Amino acid sequence: MSERGDIVLSARGVVKRFRSGDGELEILHGIDLDLRAGERLALMGPSGAGKSTLLHVLGLLERPTHGTVDLDGRDAWSLSTQERAHLRNHHIGFVFQFYHLLPELDAVENVMLPAMIAQSRGDFREDRHAHIAKALELLSNFGLAHRLHHRPAQLSGGERQRVALARALFLDPPLLIADEPTGNLDRDTGELVLELLFRAQQERNLSLLLVTHDERLAERCGRVLRLEAGRIVGALPGRG
Repeated sequence: MSERGDIVLSARGVVKRFRSGDGELEILHGIDLDLRAGERLALMGPSGAGKSTLLHVLGLLERPTHGTVDLDGRDAWSLSTQERAHLRNHHIGFVFQFYHLLPELDAVENVMLPAMIAQSRGDFREDRHAHIAKALELLSNFGLAHRLHHRPAQLSGGERQRVALARALFLDPPLLIADEPTGNLDRDTGELVLELLFRAQQERNLSLLLVTHDERLAERCGRVLRLEAGRIVGALPGRG
């Protein structure tokens, strides 16, 4: 386990290009970034600045055209597809603006999804009762004890985001990546989700990379990076 202050995520020279017509469009232009254990880091920038692309690269969802991403001391993009998937599943929890819950699963099943992916069918079946107990505890802690067997379509936006947060925490990852986690919620509901997010981050000593357009929210993080046109153009201290 990393001690507070150790670098848990490091990017160097990250460039990302996409094919566009007969040529290529460069979205990220050589990003360098470090995230330390227990740190809250906010990433801000206008629409089209490359924030989501950068998160996908840092979260091992999208391969960079050039550059490296080190996670848990390993060059993630030099690993095999299977090794990288294992690293991502066990070391990163994701919280997205639009939840990305599976509609055919209830709240408990959605929370257990990381274990379903990580384990073989036989191992998951053997550990199922322990997984259910852990999912019930997480959901109950987030005020959802009465919504355990509801599917996403039966839940409010705030309830869906709390299920998504429980899912992100299920395998106890050291890193949490949150992409506009309150962007689809009203102010009061968003504040509830944020309090749960920050409480979990603090209690578990998680590293948090948070993308937001909200200046007030960014100020609650320990450090703020600004991304414009695919480049980091400034860093500010937060108040978190």
